[in-house]
Formats: sequence, C-alpha cells, structure tokens
Amino acid sequence: MTVDKIIKSIEESKEGIDKILNNNHLLKDIESASKLIAKTISNDSKVYSCGNGGSMCDSMHFAEELSGRFRENRRGLSAISISDPTYLSCVANDYGFEYVFSRFMEANSKKGDLLLAISTSGESKNIIKVSEYCKNNDIKIITLTGKENSEASKYSDIDICTPNGSYSDRVQELHTLTIHIIVEMVEDLLF
Repeated sequence: MTVDKIIKSIEESKEGIDKILNNNHLLKDIESASKLIAKTISNDSKVYSCGNGGSMCDSMHFAEELSGRFRENRRGLSAISISDPTYLSCVANDYGFEYVFSRFMEANSKKGDLLLAISTSGESKNIIKVSEYCKNNDIKIITLTGKENSEASKYSDIDICTPNGSYSDRVQELHTLTIHIIVEMVEDLLF
C-alpha cells in the first residue's frame, strides 16, 4: 500500500463526514433519534440493538456504551444487544436465520421499548423481519443504514442513512461516528 492509497482512503472517509455535515435532514434525524432513545430510557423502557457482522459489533458497542460508561460516570442505562451466539444459533437452526432478531424481540420486548437496527444495506432479511415485528407491536424502531430508501427503512420511525461509497466499510465508519454522537447526546439529555 502506498501513501497515495492511504490518503485516498482517508479522503473517502472525510467525504462521508462532509456528507453528514451538509445534510440538515440527516443531522435532525440523529438529534431525533437521540431524543427518542433518551425518552425511552426515561420511561423505564428498554433499548435493544441488532445487526449482522460488523453491524453486530456496532450493535454491541452501542449497548455497552449505554449500559456501561461512555464519557461520564453515571448510572447504567438499559441497553441490550441481540448478540448471544448460543441464542442466535438456536433460533437460526430451528426457525431460520431471518428470525434471529424478531424472535428475541417477541420473547423479551414490550410496547414502549425501542430497537436500533443496524444494516449497511438495509436489506438483510433478519433486519427487515425484526423491523416488521417492531412496527406491528408498538415498539419504536430506529434504523441505521447506508442505503437510502432501503427495505428496512420503510418500517422505521427514524431512518438514519449515512451513504458513503461503494463498500460497507466506509458506511460502518459513519455508523460508529453516529453511534458515538447519539450516546453523547443521550448522556447530555439524561444527565
């Protein structure tokens, strides 16, 4: 890898950040999502998150930042990532991989809870299934996607779409940034 390749990669990443900075609708969606998450927590409801592959890692990171510690010492906030490998393999084996998230929400969530569903494409079958479940059961859903007007976004209360380039890694970089901003705003709103 040459220095030129490194610079090109950093410039691609910077272009994505500039796209967020110059999109007032997207900035408002991030703000609205933060407020909805804070309101959900204030109402003693639970926040869930899910995703596949790198998006599952983002889902886990989001949940641990809320339930653990982000920037400030404060009480832990109820946030659960749907990421237990024994649970996922059990449901995938018995029902199919497309049901791993919706089945968890069926078993654990209640009206007033919230799900952050993360998908770079917004087209993963299990993300669409869980989005449908949430929409049909009065569970708020925020989708964090990388493709505008994705199938999953049709079910969401708030779709935060961060399109950037042809590959999911650039989208995931913006997802990580967005998650950190949301958690920071939730902390500010609640504490």
